[in-house]
Amino acid sequence: MAILHCTPLPFLSLRTTLCSSKSTLTSTLTNPTTTKTRNPLFLAMNTLAKSEPVSSSDSSSSTYEVPELDANDMDRVADNAFRRYTWNTKRSGKGTAIVWFRNDLRVLDNEALYKAWLSSETVLPVYCVDPRLFATTYHFGFPKTGALRAQFLLECVVDLRKNLMKKGLNLLVQHGKPEEILPSLAKAFQAHTVYAQKETCSEELNVERLVMEGLKQVATSSGESSGVTVSNNILKLQLVWGTTMYHLDDLPFDATSLPDMYTQFRKIIEAKCTIRSCIKLPPSLGPPPLIEDWGCLPSLEQLGLCSQNVIKGMKFVGGETAGLSRVHEYFWKKDLLKVYKETRNGMLGPDFSTKFSPWLASGSLSPRFIYEEVKRYENERLANSSTYWVLFELIWRDYFRFLSVKYGNSLFHLGGPRKVHRNWSQDKNLFESWRDGCTGYPLIDANMKELSTTGFMSNRGRQIVCSFLVRDMGIDWRMGAEWFETCLLDYDPCSNYGNWTYGSGVGNDPREDRYFSIPKQAQTYDPEGEYVAYWLPQLHKIQKEKRNFPGNMYIPQIVSLRFGTISGNNKDRFGARRINHKENERKWNFQKK
Repeated sequence: MAILHCTPLPFLSLRTTLCSSKSTLTSTLTNPTTTKTRNPLFLAMNTLAKSEPVSSSDSSSSTYEVPELDANDMDRVADNAFRRYTWNTKRSGKGTAIVWFRNDLRVLDNEALYKAWLSSETVLPVYCVDPRLFATTYHFGFPKTGALRAQFLLECVVDLRKNLMKKGLNLLVQHGKPEEILPSLAKAFQAHTVYAQKETCSEELNVERLVMEGLKQVATSSGESSGVTVSNNILKLQLVWGTTMYHLDDLPFDATSLPDMYTQFRKIIEAKCTIRSCIKLPPSLGPPPLIEDWGCLPSLEQLGLCSQNVIKGMKFVGGETAGLSRVHEYFWKKDLLKVYKETRNGMLGPDFSTKFSPWLASGSLSPRFIYEEVKRYENERLANSSTYWVLFELIWRDYFRFLSVKYGNSLFHLGGPRKVHRNWSQDKNLFESWRDGCTGYPLIDANMKELSTTGFMSNRGRQIVCSFLVRDMGIDWRMGAEWFETCLLDYDPCSNYGNWTYGSGVGNDPREDRYFSIPKQAQTYDPEGEYVAYWLPQLHKIQKEKRNFPGNMYIPQIVSLRFGTISGNNKDRFGARRINHKENERKWNFQKK
């Protein structure tokens, strides 16, 4: 067995486990010998009174960790989940298999990990810190990964290593391009297969292609040097589907024939498909290969990013352990699942919705695990429209993943899948006023402040700010999509760009062409201005009913609204156009906001 000596890199060792909560990841990584113990709400229903509401008069520096559990409780929750999904089975494989972790940073329900273990005697888990993830966006040159998501991602990798070690393995962290790293490792360890989760968008598919080419070269050179024919010395990249609740292979139609209307798609799969069970793993996945140095992660500064502390609003804790704990906290500890449908459109605080999306996007949480927890809740407590609605939104998430298979790069094109021709503006001043939360419309500005401060924005907020950017400002929707790509903790290309094409009226469904009226949305979802006053403290002094319509007491409005008016009497002639198709109303990222 090869003993790998990693090339020394100017990065920090991950031999210690991240266990700080209030302190930032950066401070933990830059001082790995220091260990600290990890340790609201605007609600629509009085049944949630047991959660303390967040008031706009609360301290402007207040933060709310998601989940709220301390480190010991989170470990207990995760360990219980791992035990429930453990079973004893014998492996029959030979040699070494590599698991290339990508956007599947979890142990529970990871089919690629299971197949690698089953087909081998030794598993080598690998994570590549790909510099392309920290480059710039395609059209407008924004950072592809902002500091908040980078910090969340690093926490996810640290936690993945911890959970793999509980299973008798470790995680080799390498800095560089997978197409260069993986063939080199496969050669060094004489691996027969590299297992990885299958992706669907062009940048990720290109990396898969390059990895395949690199592995073929390794197999060819190894065969020539050993005298073995190439056909008997094939080194494979085995891609495993693992991103959705419904499996791609179980759809009753080819992805190229996917219905262009979500409702049609949903009804067909609910009638004809079943959801596969979560993958169970043996108690131990070891032994790991003999490796002297398992590698290290860069600091944010070494990635070219400035450390950013969340000083207000929600601070999400990265990693599978935190993701499993949030499911436990929301479903079982706080018992909020039963009222989810009634509260999901809130904007202020951690508990009006599930907040699963960051962990789903990083693959730290399996959608099938959420499905099984919903069904367990329905069996042990109750089933109602709220328990169904969590699954309904996971189907939305699946739908956009499948649409990316059908439509490919057209999701990123200006005209979208339907090649719609419109005259879009790329006015820099208008865009920056939207980006910075300086439009003169409190509801827009508050949402954009929350995004830049926390990396999160509610489902409702995403719909509103998208509509304002593309309808009222007339700005190229791709500018908004790329800024969301920079900022969002829960960014994934399928959900983000799929939603922006819908919101801008260039999506595959021609009916999805709606205008969200700011006055109507403010009156409905922030009637007393609690949300806008929380993020815009200068509005505290204004009467509650006028906070969303402050007139001369706030900054000037950058543009006029396309429909409706904002005034002190809160009247709006138009409301929200085409907003009454409730089932088709957009669910940004659908990963359980």
